[in-house]
Amino acid sequence: MKAGILHHIEIYVSNLRESVKFWEWLLEEELGYERFQQWDKGVSWKLNDTYLVFVQVEERFQTPEYHRSRVGLNHLAFYGESREHIDEMTEKLRNMGVTILYEDRHPYAGGPDYYAVFFEDPDRIKVELVAP
Repeated sequence: MKAGILHHIEIYVSNLRESVKFWEWLLEEELGYERFQQWDKGVSWKLNDTYLVFVQVEERFQTPEYHRSRVGLNHLAFYGESREHIDEMTEKLRNMGVTILYEDRHPYAGGPDYYAVFFEDPDRIKVELVAP
């Protein structure tokens, strides 16, 4: 039975090319997603029954810019494989120049028993990778 399982999430982005570069690496190389759909204004990746869609926002809707503290999506959280995987990903993200959030509390920003890395995508959407 699939009732209640997340089917997909669709996110409008300010620069599809930059978003694809970021998300393709994270989803395909690091988390095991596969490219699912692609068209001139969007792309999606799928893992099992769930897929993520990224669509170029129309110019007339570019402002105001996204901010996770406004009404709407705050962040996306994914399971990593292990604490070691979180550490490896943190180094890869730093080497790519990706902003790591809560550096002063990393990797325990979620609490003493919560091992994760928090970072931002090109539109500053917060992404979390958490150890099981």
